[in-house]
Amino acid sequence: MATEIKVPALGESVTEATVAKWLKKEGDAIERDEPLCELETEKVTLEVNAPEAGTLSEIRAKEGAEVAVGAVLGVIGEGGGAKAGGEKQEKKGEQPKPAKAEAKPAPGKQEQSREKTEPAADLSPAVRKLVEENDLDPSAMEGSGKDGRLTKGDVLAHIESGGKQQPAQPEAKEAAPKKQREPDERGEERVRMSRLRRAVAARLKEAQNTAAMLTTFNEVDMTGAMELRARYRESFEKKHGVRLGFMSIFVKAAIVALKEFPAVNAEIDGDEIVYKNYYDVGVAVGTEQGLVVPIMRDVDRLGFADIEKKIGELAGAARNGKLTMDDLTGGTFTITNGGIYGSMLSTPILNPPQSGILGMHNIVKRPMVLGDEIKVRPMMYVALSYDHRIVDGREAVSFLVRIKECVEDPDRMLIDM
Repeated sequence: MATEIKVPALGESVTEATVAKWLKKEGDAIERDEPLCELETEKVTLEVNAPEAGTLSEIRAKEGAEVAVGAVLGVIGEGGGAKAGGEKQEKKGEQPKPAKAEAKPAPGKQEQSREKTEPAADLSPAVRKLVEENDLDPSAMEGSGKDGRLTKGDVLAHIESGGKQQPAQPEAKEAAPKKQREPDERGEERVRMSRLRRAVAARLKEAQNTAAMLTTFNEVDMTGAMELRARYRESFEKKHGVRLGFMSIFVKAAIVALKEFPAVNAEIDGDEIVYKNYYDVGVAVGTEQGLVVPIMRDVDRLGFADIEKKIGELAGAARNGKLTMDDLTGGTFTITNGGIYGSMLSTPILNPPQSGILGMHNIVKRPMVLGDEIKVRPMMYVALSYDHRIVDGREAVSFLVRIKECVEDPDRMLIDM
């Protein structure tokens, strides 16, 4: 009996997804609970597993298709699954019948077929369609895209140069020099935005259109934080199994400031202000798929080591596409660190419906006037973007000054000063 593969529930407020990638092909034998395909939503990428063992007899939703919750992705037919076939034979006590001999292609054709199909897994839908329509061999073309991947322009140039699929020759001949593109020849490639990228774009534009967004800046002398790290680096890592980073220091400093200025931790709902007595801090993580902001819950109850561990776990899950819907839901305040990419100064955009986001930047040694002396200090610019509808300028500036005080003198946080 055939079994339908359906789109599972995708989480709160998410009703559609895009078929990002099929991990199996039609005719493949599959096990129960084996991953079959990946679905991309506006928040996470998730795998759809096989409800039964058998054979993938039909794929109804191709890669790139938009599907709703409950839609049929494909069909699993009987037979072919290792568990299903093996268990049936063991119960009946029968010996497996020898499989009928299949006609095997000649060694040259077999090798050519393998070379033709293996690189296709890395092709974009547009490039794959062009390759199949013109019966081309992807391995015979050089890619100019990221990591050597083929682009549509590469394939079109190959076709224009007369490069069609050629039958295998018994003896390899010296390859003719590749046709060079004319200096004024230009190309472009259209790639559909992923659901995650579209969602990020919509939310950022929503923040600009809705909030009265303003940014205030300050600079932090990182000497105290760096000395703290140097003093406890080895003992901290030995005891907790994780390195002491700057992010945990800024997170703890943000909690101190949020408690003193609760409007930055609040949000607007209609004509009401919702003040939150809990602190769920999001940390922005850049991935190949786009920007995601996983959430750390009840950060005010966590120590430095717990924060560092949680940041590591969430960042790893984000880059591996393993974040859950719960990891990305909610959040009362966000911190983003453009300094890891070398950013000196930026104006971060709010993550609605939040009212504040803290931007960290690169640490640069600069001459600073201390008393009557000029000394070289490791300095960082910090930025706070806030919703001026709920946060006044005085509160925003004072909030950022409080963070500056805590980071420059971390002992303040230990003695609640």
